[in-house]
Amino acid sequence: MRFVRALITNHPLANIAFVVVILMGLIAYSRMPREQDPEINFNWVNIITVLPGASAEDVEKRVTNPLEDALRKVQDTKFVISSSREGLSNILVRFRDVPVRVFDKRVTDLRREIQNKANAELPVEAEDPEILEITSSNGFPTAMVMLTGQADDEHLRSATRIIRDDLEQIPGVDAVLALGFQDPELLVEFDPPALAARGLTAIDLAEALRLWFRDVFAGKAQTGSSEWLVRVSGATTDPELLARFYLQPPGATAAHVPLDAVAQVRRSRDDPLQLTAMNGQPGVMLSITKIGYTNTLELIGRIRDYIDRKNAVLAGSGLRLTLTDDQTVPTRQALGVMQNNAAIGLLLVLAVCWLFLGSRIAAMVALGVVFSVAGAFVILDAVGSTLNVSVLLGIVIVLGMLVDDAVVVVEGIYYRIARGMAALDASLASLREVFAPVTASVLTTMAAFLP
Repeated sequence: MRFVRALITNHPLANIAFVVVILMGLIAYSRMPREQDPEINFNWVNIITVLPGASAEDVEKRVTNPLEDALRKVQDTKFVISSSREGLSNILVRFRDVPVRVFDKRVTDLRREIQNKANAELPVEAEDPEILEITSSNGFPTAMVMLTGQADDEHLRSATRIIRDDLEQIPGVDAVLALGFQDPELLVEFDPPALAARGLTAIDLAEALRLWFRDVFAGKAQTGSSEWLVRVSGATTDPELLARFYLQPPGATAAHVPLDAVAQVRRSRDDPLQLTAMNGQPGVMLSITKIGYTNTLELIGRIRDYIDRKNAVLAGSGLRLTLTDDQTVPTRQALGVMQNNAAIGLLLVLAVCWLFLGSRIAAMVALGVVFSVAGAFVILDAVGSTLNVSVLLGIVIVLGMLVDDAVVVVEGIYYRIARGMAALDASLASLREVFAPVTASVLTTMAAFLP
């Protein structure tokens, strides 16, 4: 109680502390990032590995199974779900509900085991596994942008690539996923009779092309004091170059069959996994996810500014960007509802205090509640929290507790003053009397909500 006595008797210090906390609370409230829902880590990790040109069976045998073996060394995994399809391995790892620090350590262990297994056993042509922690920020899109127009496929694809790269450079953007995007490919249309006449089968052709389109380790090159690894990339986008590729029939040692003798090679597009259109116009949907604890309102504002600038550039090409899913609207509505509820609830509570306890007690209770809420926002901002529906709901719930505790303390003070005790002694005596019960009440409520 010595600190409380010193604070009460030093009026300038008490007034300055009160004003400073209020100002810091207002500043913290204004600068806290806004989002509708709090940042939640679901303890899920997604591992995606690409093996170009491989069948689903090959992907499972050569990629998925080795990576699953590596995951057995990682502790606290609850279960693992994997799927293998043509050219792609997808593994979902669900961890147990462990503390944040333990989960971060387990993810680090997972990255190490996956990387070691990839370096040791995965095929050379396989791309490095992509490891993604699934949270409420990157698990659901923050905004959806539609690129539409009557431009040809090549122009649309080129514009999509540029726009996707631009969006990924916007501060706060985690990733941009293109839906309805058709990647170019080389289509080989073979003639079965021509293959059979030369002692070849479709399987021979597919295997030869698979071996052609792969990266090969070609040794080492010594340049002075440095040593470089040489890697030959098996990739081409020229159909004429691929048409001059030679096939060798089984059992033949000298006979070589050019590919254009048994097949036609031309440019094409792969089949999109999704078809997107807007107002009857085909297009590409860009799904944007954000980095955790990013201000949703500011991020979508930056995306809007980019769309306005880019549409001015695209005006002459027949393309247009449109923001189709704007999360600022539900975010502003949800936050607005909770803020209004908190303000109305506080006014009603103070009105009840004024009606039953008098204006002076109501004024003292109001000052105490405002001071406590301002201090709460200072702490929330200091720990990096965002202003979301859950935070405001907690404020609304706590308002009643704050008023109850403030009424108990203030009523105890006025009770003693009315019986002739000095104001300072009455304040200290009241605090000393209710300190333990009020603290116990707050702690029991915290214990109920803590899980």
